[in-house]
Amino acid sequence: MSAEQLAGLSDDLVLGAVLLYLAAMIGFALELAFGRARTDTGATALTVTEPGVKESVAAGSSMAAGSSAAARSSGGSGEGAEAGATVVVSPPEPPSWAPKAGMVGLVFAWVGLAANLGSVVTRGLAVGRWPWGNMYEFVVAICLAAVAAFLVTQLRSNVRFLGAFVMVTAALGLGFAVIWLHVQAGPVVPALNSYWIAIHVSAAVIASGLFTVGGVSGILYLVRGEGFSRLPTRTDLERVAHRAIVLAFPVWTFAVIAGALWADKAWGRYWGWDPKEIWAFITWIVYAGYLHARATAGWKGRAATVVQLVAFACLLFNLVGVNIFLGGLHSYADVGG
Repeated sequence: MSAEQLAGLSDDLVLGAVLLYLAAMIGFALELAFGRARTDTGATALTVTEPGVKESVAAGSSMAAGSSAAARSSGGSGEGAEAGATVVVSPPEPPSWAPKAGMVGLVFAWVGLAANLGSVVTRGLAVGRWPWGNMYEFVVAICLAAVAAFLVTQLRSNVRFLGAFVMVTAALGLGFAVIWLHVQAGPVVPALNSYWIAIHVSAAVIASGLFTVGGVSGILYLVRGEGFSRLPTRTDLERVAHRAIVLAFPVWTFAVIAGALWADKAWGRYWGWDPKEIWAFITWIVYAGYLHARATAGWKGRAATVVQLVAFACLLFNLVGVNIFLGGLHSYADVGG
């Protein structure tokens, strides 16, 4: 195939990945919406009321069920029952197709990942270089890394509850790249003609994908209310976010160091207070603060989540905002190549 044909195939595969990720999102969302509800105690809960009696449904509380039933029976028709008495009953079972929808979503996610990977490979073959020399290619690669991080995590533990949110994030990211960032396949500026692009940018892509999984988990942690039991539990969300960041942080550290080494080779200095360098370091500092606070001060819950989301916001500004709104030596990654 010619370079033009490979470039066209890459663009088609990106669009295919968007559709597959959206299909996966629907499957995951159906399982989340109609599957078994979750609480932070691991039980399924529902609350109903009757005149003079407050019934709180919480699976797994047989003792409460017995005492509540006794309270109601002692009052005959309910006149003698204590107001606000608790009655525990079993919640309805979710439909049998709900987990199957999640499995179908998982299949679509894997096929979408293959299409996303194919788009990166064919783009690289079309241009004859590592395929992340501009913002379009970089965002496509980050979406690939984020979905891959989710699916690899799913192989080790069941985190399908994150699937709908990771898929919609990847689909929106690819859509943003196609609509606003797309550039024709072609050569890059001389500063990028180096083996360092395979080292520095690859590490940044991998870390950014893991940080994205952590960021999605953190956002869900904050929006999950006490009664919003269809979302994953706060304990699970915080656990997934922390593990993703623990894995991503040393990779991001390596990316920052490799970037300094590349800067010395390309521009004759390790550090020049370029906006991209500054925000990469700010991102590193905030994520380091999050990990330090958890390890030494025992920060958990909302406070720790807010810190990691501040770090994630710094990451997004570094990856997108700096390239669009600020200049500098890294302007080769700006919109339009």
